[in-house]
Amino acid sequence: MVIDFWASWCGPCRMMGPNFEAAGARLEPRVRMAKLDTDAQAPIAARYGIQSIPTMIMLRKGRELARTSGAMPTEAIVRWVEQTLPQG
Repeated sequence: MVIDFWASWCGPCRMMGPNFEAAGARLEPRVRMAKLDTDAQAPIAARYGIQSIPTMIMLRKGRELARTSGAMPTEAIVRWVEQTLPQG
C-alpha cells in the first residue's frame, strides 16, 4: 500500500493529486493507493511522523518500507513504487 499524506491548502499536494491518481491507475491492483488528509486525520499523520507534505509512504503488512517527500510527476511515482516493491 502507498499512502499519499496531503492537505487541501497545500499547493504542491493539489498539483500532485492527478499524478497520484494516474500512477494508481497503472499500479493497481498490484499496489493499493490511498490518500490521507493530514488535517482531517492529524493523529494518524502524527503517528507516521509526517513533517512535510506531500509525503508518500509505502507499507507492507503494516510496516514502513520507504517514504519520499515532495511533489512528483506520474512517471516518478510509478518508478519509485516499482523500485521500492519487494521482489517475489
